[in-house]
Amino acid sequence: MTLVAGVLALQGDIEEHVHALERALKELNISFRIMLVKKVEQLSNIDLITIPGGESTTIGFLSRKTGLIDRLKERIEDGLPVLGTCAGMVMMAREVRDAVVGETSQPLLAVMDISVIRNIFGRQRESFEIDLKIPAIGDRPFRAVFIRAPAAIRCWNDAQPLATLRHEKYGELVVMVRQRNMLACAFHPELVLDTRVHKYFITEVAGFPQR
Repeated sequence: MTLVAGVLALQGDIEEHVHALERALKELNISFRIMLVKKVEQLSNIDLITIPGGESTTIGFLSRKTGLIDRLKERIEDGLPVLGTCAGMVMMAREVRDAVVGETSQPLLAVMDISVIRNIFGRQRESFEIDLKIPAIGDRPFRAVFIRAPAAIRCWNDAQPLATLRHEKYGELVVMVRQRNMLACAFHPELVLDTRVHKYFITEVAGFPQR
């Protein structure tokens, strides 16, 4: 069986996700092909999907314009495994507001029981890297890249925090969270060579075992 890994290819760091998936799947010895998802009909032919970092508002409006947003929401709610990073985390959240402008009116998938604040760490110049503890992927810290990053201030139902960071204003922020077939990261695992987050998504969240 060949796993078909989709990457939502409307805006953002699409190629970086493609390369990260390629590295992870090769390391797992899983037969695969990558599909750049731009059309509704492609959603019927994938086994999992990633939503890249980028501009969440732009991704949302393009998803709505192409008709992808409603069908993608249906597929995720039916069990399609999804990994959203940075803007992808925003897209997946049920509740979103911006740290500066407050309430937003952007289109959302609204599939994950998390409340997210965009740009919670500041704008571009406040971007940073940090060694993040993520017990779900092992004892060795993960070098996490935060670029105009969001974070979750609240999770409910069975949304399970996997990594947190302390914030002087908001307290303990959730920067990686899983809920059933969904995984969301405030940081960009696709921008580093460490494939553990993508491999966790493929094997644990999506359920495709290493061969």
